[in-house]
Amino acid sequence: MTATELTSPPQSTEPADKGRRARPRVMGAGKQLHAGPLTYVVLSLFALVSLAPLVWTAIAASRTNQRLAETPPPLWFGGNLFKNMERAWEEGGLGTAMFNTIFVASMITISTVLFSTLAGFAFAKLRFRFSGVLLLLTIGTMMIPPQLAVVPLYLWMADLGWSNQLQTVILPTLCTAFGTFFMRQYLLQALPSELIEAARVDGASSLRVVWHVVFPAARPAMAVLGLLTFVFAWNDFLWPIIALNQENPTVQVALNSLGTGYVPDQAVIMAGALLGTLPLLIAFLLFGKQIVGGIMQGAVKG
Repeated sequence: MTATELTSPPQSTEPADKGRRARPRVMGAGKQLHAGPLTYVVLSLFALVSLAPLVWTAIAASRTNQRLAETPPPLWFGGNLFKNMERAWEEGGLGTAMFNTIFVASMITISTVLFSTLAGFAFAKLRFRFSGVLLLLTIGTMMIPPQLAVVPLYLWMADLGWSNQLQTVILPTLCTAFGTFFMRQYLLQALPSELIEAARVDGASSLRVVWHVVFPAARPAMAVLGLLTFVFAWNDFLWPIIALNQENPTVQVALNSLGTGYVPDQAVIMAGALLGTLPLLIAFLLFGKQIVGGIMQGAVKG
């Protein structure tokens, strides 16, 4: 036996990669989880419960008022849907109401998203005197019931000579406390202060910082806020029924006129409600993918 053999450590007869193969395998980060049968059952149940009111509205709109008064009520569609829709369109003046509501809801949505984003950016990233106090006052207005502001708001609009005009409905909701707080909370996380400082160093003005830095970062939250604002403005009933009349109505005001009479025609009322819901359904079908994508993008960035 040589000296080299005496001093060298004993060679292991085990494979060299045994330790590597003994390590536990980690699931890849990009691997998707698969839903089980119970998940599909629960989601299908929630979908049916959510669609039940809309389906019942369509069934009632396709029947006659006499059939709706019978027991048991109808559980399937009838043949009077388009006839009832035509009556609701003519009796309620839904043509003018649809145009007014689209205009009012669009103006409210655009102004709320724009002003709320600017105000949220100011509260989130700018430093100015009494910013904390102003933010508390803004949030505090959310605690006041809107019914308390109806009388002074109506007197103010009357003094301006805006009775029964669409700007009476648009002006009080140009910016909302909820939108401001929502955008402020989003921009605190989604907009790094370093981006703003870098834009300032490059000589960008405040307007350019807002346009090229703030708006791109806030786009997912702006899409969500725009959707919520549009739906709220479309469904608003309390203030439009006070500020407007049947000569210049919104959809909700026009639908209110369908329920008048000694024996209200429930089938016509349901047909009008279905017509008033269709634009929202069409808008969600057209832009739902972009809205959901914006929500997911904002969640990943946050």
